[in-house]
Amino acid sequence: MMEPTAPSTYPPGQHPDLPPPPGSTGVVGWLRANLFSSPLNTALTVVALWLTYEFISAAINWFVLGSVVQAGSRAECRELGDGACWAVITTRIYQFVYGFYPEAERWRPNLAFILLFPALAPVLFDRTPFRRRMLLFSLAYPAVGAWLIYGGFGLPVVGTDSYGGFLLTMILGVTGIVASLPLGIMLALGRQSRLLAIRVLCTTFIEVLRGVPLITLLFIASTMLNYFLPPGTSFNLLLRVLIMVTLFAAAYLAEAVRGGLQAIPRGQYEAADAIGLSYWKTTWLITLPQALKIAIPGIVNVFIGLYKDSTLVVIIGLLDPLGVARAILADAKWNGLSNETYLFIALFFFLSCFAMSRYSLWLEGRLGVGHR
Repeated sequence: MMEPTAPSTYPPGQHPDLPPPPGSTGVVGWLRANLFSSPLNTALTVVALWLTYEFISAAINWFVLGSVVQAGSRAECRELGDGACWAVITTRIYQFVYGFYPEAERWRPNLAFILLFPALAPVLFDRTPFRRRMLLFSLAYPAVGAWLIYGGFGLPVVGTDSYGGFLLTMILGVTGIVASLPLGIMLALGRQSRLLAIRVLCTTFIEVLRGVPLITLLFIASTMLNYFLPPGTSFNLLLRVLIMVTLFAAAYLAEAVRGGLQAIPRGQYEAADAIGLSYWKTTWLITLPQALKIAIPGIVNVFIGLYKDSTLVVIIGLLDPLGVARAILADAKWNGLSNETYLFIALFFFLSCFAMSRYSLWLEGRLGVGHR
């Protein structure tokens, strides 16, 4: 009779999988493999952890523990604490937000800002309740928002020279984004037109606008444009800036959309021709939706760049957040607090741009951009 096989021996190729050695997987395994794999890596890890601790503790002390929120001047801040003097922000917060917009009328930009969200919801999210009806409000919102902020038809008129701070940034950013997208699409389609005159005109417009810095266009809008207008003509400076910003962004958007159009397989056009679709039906139903889907990253990148470039208007005398900051820091009471002031502005722009980039990533994932 054959002896039974020992429990510790198995036929070749039938040995069961054994668990990995302790400490080679999970968090401990990752730490040993990446941070403590050798004496040199261990020393570098310890030094990096020490420097990180020192930086974080100093930052927490400056930002929070040693900071001063309520004070009447920089000198008073230094008497109350050795950290950040956030009193310059809390004391002038309304100026940062509204510029010199009359206090009694500030409910109007507040209401316009609140209405912006229901106006954007059906455009950005296809599952918004009552989406078709809300799209009608989205179409009407530009006129409603302009009426609330500027006035007229029963509301006191507030001149654009009173606009400033984050209010001015939102006006420039939202108006430029909303107005430049349809113009950029038309320019992209025109650049690929079979009509020579339209193609040359659109191409020239795009290349000229893309070849000139935005700051140059803003100077043209603020100074040189007056030389081409009839004597005595009054053309609002903010309106001129909005037009230039819109045209500038449209030129870059046109190239992003054109890239999406060129990425569509030729068979899509041939299939549309085979079933007898006209040029406009082919564009509206087949090619343009696919092109916009492909161009989402580039389009959002242009939007973020436009939003950040709105700070350039400070060069021509408009009081955006940077202009407000310069005016506040010129006050002897708050002179020397540029760190706190510009960090606050940087945080505002970071949160705004980060929200746009997150939405872009969400939309790309939902539409399957980059996946075949």
